[in-house]
Amino acid sequence: KENSSENILSSANRLLLHEGRLMLAESTRLLDVYLFLFNDFLLITKIKRNKKKYGGSDTSLIPVRPSLTPELQSFIREGGFCTVLDQPIPLDRLILKNVEPV
Repeated sequence: KENSSENILSSANRLLLHEGRLMLAESTRLLDVYLFLFNDFLLITKIKRNKKKYGGSDTSLIPVRPSLTPELQSFIREGGFCTVLDQPIPLDRLILKNVEPV
């Protein structure tokens, strides 16, 4: 829900441990996703590209938070954005397995 998405990140005790791009294999296609690993849950967002760039040819004027990684800052400047793909996954319910590369 758009109105509650800001509340997801507002906890004072929540720490961002790692973030980065990943290809998520769905049943018939690959999805370009951006993951945020916090100390209490994993948030999977879908990467979307805006058809039109903001600010004309000078994208350096787009405000970007300095706390974001350079990769994510660059992506946002190119007109991209992330939307939450599904509910955050609590780490106490997450199981990790090693799989063979496809």
